[in-house]
Amino acid sequence: MISQPTRQCAVELQALPPRIGQVRRIVSAQLRYWHLDPLIDRAALGVTELLTNVHRHAEPDKRCTVRLELLLDRLTVSVRDRDPRLPVVRDATSDATCGRGLALVAAVSECWGVRPWETSGKVVWFTLPAPCPVPAEPGGAALYGATTPGPFPEAALDSALPGLAAGPSAPARSAFAG
Repeated sequence: MISQPTRQCAVELQALPPRIGQVRRIVSAQLRYWHLDPLIDRAALGVTELLTNVHRHAEPDKRCTVRLELLLDRLTVSVRDRDPRLPVVRDATSDATCGRGLALVAAVSECWGVRPWETSGKVVWFTLPAPCPVPAEPGGAALYGATTPGPFPEAALDSALPGLAAGPSAPARSAFAG
């Protein structure tokens, strides 16, 4: 069995408003790097809500760790803090200005949860389904390199790049256009 390595990223911070915005940008950049652009908005919203909860409720301090973990087709975003009190989902009224954070996390995620961490603290997490990798083109798409002529007919190359030898016995050459 071939196992896919887990991709992970972790950021430690103090959950203060300016730091929350920075972590949201870090999460977005990491997901772009992993080619998971479709998940950026939901992951950024979810991590913002979890960090806001740490800022508003966590004691004795606001230190926490945000972790992204990609395994197969699942992205897990978690926030670990040092407050052992578990969060409670509230029924916010339509005019309430707070109390909707965990409901938003539940709405944008596939699933979410909370678990105690060590002797004092907790981890609140949510998962998002990651898009499947792009399947290979049918018919065994060619990989173009030094040993294949590529998708262009030789006549087109000859007229576009005069003087460039195009046969299989031609020496390797490089060009820079700019």
